[in-house]
Amino acid sequence: MGKFLTSRSEDYSQWYNELVVKAGLAEPSAVRGCMVIKPYGYAIWEKMQRQLDTMFKETGHVNAYFPLLIPKSFFSKEADHVEGFAKECAVVTHYRLKNDPSGKGLVVDPDAKLEEELIIRPTSETIIWNTYRNWIQSYRDLPILCNQWANVMRWEMRTRMFLRTAEFLWQEGHTAHATATEALSEADKMINVYSEFAEKWMSLPVIMGSKTESERFAGALETYTIEALMQDGKALQSGTSHFLGQNFAKAFDVTFTTKEGALDYVWATSWGVSTRLMGALIMAHSDDNGLVLPPKLAPLQVVIVPIYKSAEALSRIAEKVENIVNTLKSKGISVKFDDNDTQKPGWKFAEYELKGVPVRLAIGERDLENGTVEIARRDTLTKETRNIEGVIDYIPQLLEEIQTNIYTKASDFRNEMITKVDTYAEFKDLLETKKGFFLCHWDGTPETEALVKAETKATIRCIPFNMGKEEGKCMVTGKPSKQRVLFAKAY
Repeated sequence: MGKFLTSRSEDYSQWYNELVVKAGLAEPSAVRGCMVIKPYGYAIWEKMQRQLDTMFKETGHVNAYFPLLIPKSFFSKEADHVEGFAKECAVVTHYRLKNDPSGKGLVVDPDAKLEEELIIRPTSETIIWNTYRNWIQSYRDLPILCNQWANVMRWEMRTRMFLRTAEFLWQEGHTAHATATEALSEADKMINVYSEFAEKWMSLPVIMGSKTESERFAGALETYTIEALMQDGKALQSGTSHFLGQNFAKAFDVTFTTKEGALDYVWATSWGVSTRLMGALIMAHSDDNGLVLPPKLAPLQVVIVPIYKSAEALSRIAEKVENIVNTLKSKGISVKFDDNDTQKPGWKFAEYELKGVPVRLAIGERDLENGTVEIARRDTLTKETRNIEGVIDYIPQLLEEIQTNIYTKASDFRNEMITKVDTYAEFKDLLETKKGFFLCHWDGTPETEALVKAETKATIRCIPFNMGKEEGKCMVTGKPSKQRVLFAKAY
């Protein structure tokens, strides 16, 4: 199956689009700009969701759900927010259909026009802060630490499955605090949660930092981000956490009585990741043969393929591996014994390789006689023969090794693709020849930032927390710079 994929070197974009469909992750839908997430793709998202949800709850957050439809007037209450999302909003104007009098199907009933249009949520700050006004009266009601798992709609003209679709799935945390210090601490805590999830579960190395003013979330005073590098040298924003100050509290008049008896506005954060992480997972690790999945997120971690010529041989193989299957399952490892006789072993090998199953075991009649089993690793495409009696103890260790190896490979690639650049001429040249992340001095002005974007299509991905801490001169203007920032072309 994998051989039917366009190679990454030939056409990276085409490779990605083909892989999403052929691996059974998603497919285009009848609705322009929207996708159908297929069961195998959704199983990966469920594992992401389950782990993130656990991490959120471990940090004191609880889940809630807020309406999909938001009154249009809510968006006009926070100026920066409405400006940031106005062009992406889908608007509901009527509430009823009727039969076309000419007999040509259904039409919108002109008499069913809404008194106020409703926006399909592009994000939920407005509806949530209108709700929080009813929940908060004093400091005793704070903090509120809510998360929502939901879908959102942002009208997109140019779409790509998982990376940019009109409708997508995500989680959005919305918290309320008594002080700016608490809110900033929350925003910092959650970007670290995202970083931990990306690196330990997705095997995806990320760089944490803050966004420039022009790249911040609409309505935020500060936006923290994790930035990852894909195999084609482009960056992908993989999670953001926002310090919203008191902007939304002021817009929706959310006040509280402090411990000292004064009246103050509440301090806010919001933070989220989406099914865009699926795109990151695909593009960071996969190869020309198909998906490469970190074991922690693989829907199926181990598959056992029997090789036999008779029903009696299959029965003996099944009896031999039954204990392996049951014991691995008892250890929390997802395993499948594929005795489906409608496909040959070679087809199964290619299919599981395409789908990124981390470990494949093959056992035939000769293996039964020798007491051995062939073990194939998806990450390295290598095989080894082991004593079948030791497989139960070896597989958990091997899965951990694969998880680590996938991270190390991605980390080494990312590190090789970080380049310090001091001149604008060198920067423009490397953007075309090497790509990747570029650590450059910037004078801090939006004018210089906009100039670089207009001339090169590269943007400041973040002002890194843990690198580039040195003074210098802006590569464009020569003006003083306090530290290097991270530039890249991005999805």
